[in-house]
Amino acid sequence: MWKKHSWKIILVVAVLLLGTSFWYADRVAKEANEGVVVEAHIKGNPDAAVELVEYSDFQCPACAQAYPQVVSLLEEYGDQLRFEYRHFPLITIHAHAVPAAKAAEAAGQQGQFWGMHDLLFENQSQWSRSNNPEAFFKQYAAELGLDLALFERHLNASVINDAITESFEEARERGLSGTPTFFLNGERMELSSFEDFRNQIEGAILAADESTES
Repeated sequence: MWKKHSWKIILVVAVLLLGTSFWYADRVAKEANEGVVVEAHIKGNPDAAVELVEYSDFQCPACAQAYPQVVSLLEEYGDQLRFEYRHFPLITIHAHAVPAAKAAEAAGQQGQFWGMHDLLFENQSQWSRSNNPEAFFKQYAAELGLDLALFERHLNASVINDAITESFEEARERGLSGTPTFFLNGERMELSSFEDFRNQIEGAILAADESTES
């Protein structure tokens, strides 16, 4: 009798376990998304006449090289320049690019997107070669004084993942294939060197100043 009905009991238990796992996963997802808001990441003067947009990948070596150039420009022209960072993780070659972007966005939920952004680029050679980059992300979160439990929860937020995916798809729709790619006042920049990069931005700022004065 037991053998005859045992498969039915096993089936019922399996269905209950599966239902419980779906319920738990849904609950975890809702908790991770609670209160999460992903906003544009802007530095400098939000109302500046000159706008620089970067599509970037935290694991990209060229992006790490461009990072101090952008920092220098903002230090010098911060009142005259609006800089916006957008995600374009090169998922086919950089396995940790999306997790790093999630770390930056999770830190951003506690007002530290730029703090995590800086640490990721400054320590790229460290975490990008690790088999467990998340351990480094948590270390950086601690350095920034974040609530670690909240940070870890937000790493799993689907709202954050969707925002990164949306930025990635936007970059692809604009025909981008590599990083970093910069747009200056809506026009894609063609660059030969960092000196050329700086000269083009300085030229745009000068032109905007002259337009304001005339």
